[in-house]
Formats: sequence, structure tokens, C-alpha cells
Amino acid sequence: MATSSTGPTPSSPTPSSRTPTLTTRPSARRLLVVGLLLAVVSAATFGTAGAVAKGLLVQGWSPAAAVTLRILIGALVLMVPAVVSMRGRWHLLRRPGTLAHIGIFGGLAVAGCQLFYFLAVEQLSVGVALMLEYLGPILVVAWLWLMHGQRPRTLTVAGVVLALVGLLLVLDVLGDVQVNTAGVVWGLLAAVGLAVFFVIGADESNGLPPVAFSAFGMAIGAVALALAGLLRVVPFRVSTEPVALAGAQLPWWVPVLWLGVVAAAVAYVAGIAANRRLGAKVASFVGLTEVMFAVLWAWLLLGELPAPVQLLGGLLILAGVMAVKADERPGEPHPEVEPLPEVEPLADAQPLADAQPSA
Repeated sequence: MATSSTGPTPSSPTPSSRTPTLTTRPSARRLLVVGLLLAVVSAATFGTAGAVAKGLLVQGWSPAAAVTLRILIGALVLMVPAVVSMRGRWHLLRRPGTLAHIGIFGGLAVAGCQLFYFLAVEQLSVGVALMLEYLGPILVVAWLWLMHGQRPRTLTVAGVVLALVGLLLVLDVLGDVQVNTAGVVWGLLAAVGLAVFFVIGADESNGLPPVAFSAFGMAIGAVALALAGLLRVVPFRVSTEPVALAGAQLPWWVPVLWLGVVAAAVAYVAGIAANRRLGAKVASFVGLTEVMFAVLWAWLLLGELPAPVQLLGGLLILAGVMAVKADERPGEPHPEVEPLPEVEPLADAQPLADAQPSA
């Protein structure tokens, strides 16, 4: 009886392998649901930045001052988890090119992108400024074509055309709505910063955890903006006047803390956690809802809404970006998806250990 009970045990690796697959499927569903929720939270919190910042700008804050405090507070909040994630990995900072990657990310993708966006918000409505910024993925397509020879296919070309038509509608070139030219230029420069964010963020050769890479980049961006303010390269003005948001007068430090904690730290952490669970492609699709969230927040907090033709243009820009995303090279997503079933049995044994490196 004893030998008969032990006999099937060694010969039953197949049943034992079935058990993990049965348990991992529900967990995969849970990861998907949690990832989608985190991606929506990230988009919704990022989307508050323009409306909250505009309340400060109206009271005399300069865009450089608002974005500097936002990045600085966000970096301080993220620094503790960043240091924890770097345990045993500090030697990665000595790799050739790592500090350059962090510097470019902090200077252009974080500080530059947000500063240009806030400068655009100073001249345009929040929704229009954000719609211009989200032309960044189209610039990524151009970069990959020119620098890496990845010729865009039909769906990508269609997406670019949709986005360009949407841009014309956002600018309302056929109507009588006056759009500030300087604001458009700042919005397009913000799109360049967003494109740099995608290109540098996709490069994992430095080996740094995403939380650490974000925190260090934000810290460098804050220092760069602070120095620019001290050297009077950009105007650096603050005000202690109350800020009007949603029909209420709030102390100045309330929107400042919101920008740093919610619209920077929480938004970045939620986005990183969503990427871990969904992968970059799905998370980026959900992240596009930031444009609609920004329009909604601008309506709720500032009472401003783009003209109908501009909203249509924004939808066309989103459709174009989504078409470009859907036309990604088939060789890129498959390597990320195929190894997962092979690791599933290990994921049950050490779910936390597997989740950390995969980020």
C-alpha cells in the first residue's frame, strides 16, 4: 500500500504541472484587472496636472516654478522605494552610459516635457495643450524610421494621417477660434519631450529598476530646473495667493502638494505597477485616456472645455496614436509574451520575486 502510494508520486509531474496552470489562470486574471485599474488611476492622476497647475499660473506662478516643485516633491516621495529597489544594484550606476541615460531622461523627458507642457497650458486650454503633447508617439515612428530603418507600414501611415488631421482640427485652422502660436510651439516641444520619454524609457540596457530610474531622473530634472531658475534662464516666480479651483479658494500649498504627490509620485508609481502587470503595449493604450481625463478635470476644476471641432481633432489624434501602437512590429511583443507560460510554474513558487525583476 505504501509502495503503491509512493509509486504514482514520482510519476506524477504531469498532474503537478497542471495544478500551477489552474492556479495561475485566476491569478493572471486578477493581475489583468488590477493592472487595468492601476493604468486608469495613473492616467487620471496625470490628467490632473494641467488643470491644477493652471490655477497656480493664474495667480502669478511661473511654469518653471510649478513644474520644479512638482518634480522635486515627486522625486522625494519616490526616493525611498527607489533606494530599496537599488539594494545590491548600485554598481549599475557605474556602467558606461547609465548616467547619460538618466540625465537625458531627467532633462528632456521629465523636466523638458513638463515645462513645455506647462508653458503651453499658460497660452492654451489644458485639453488642447495635452492633445498637442500626445503627438509624441508619432515622432517616435519618425525616429525609428530615420534612425533604425523601421519603415512604417500601412496601418502606421494611416495612424499618422489621422493624427495630423486631428492636429489641424485642434488648431481649428478652418474656423475662427484663435489659437496662440507660442502655445502651439510649446505644445509641440512637449511632444518632443514625450517622444524622448518613450525612446529612453524603452531602453533597459542600464538595468536600473523603473522606480529608481524614474526617481533619479526626476531628481536631476528638478535640479536642472532649479539651476535654470537661479541663473534666470527661465522666470521663477511663486505666489502665496489662494488658488481658485472648482469654485473654491484653496491655500497655495494644496495644489502644489497635489502636483507633487498625486500628479507626479502616485501617477508614476501607478503607471510603473500597471506596466508590470499589463506590459508596455496594453498599458500605453489605457494611458491614452489621460487626454480625456485632462479635458474632464479642466472642465470640473476650471470650467473650460475645447470647442467641439477641437474635441473631434483630439479624438482623431487618439485614434491615430492607437493605430500606430496597434501596428507595432510583431517581433517585439511576441518575445515578451511567449516566455511567460514557461515561467508560470515558478511564478507560483515566488510571485513577488518574479514580479520585481520583470518590472
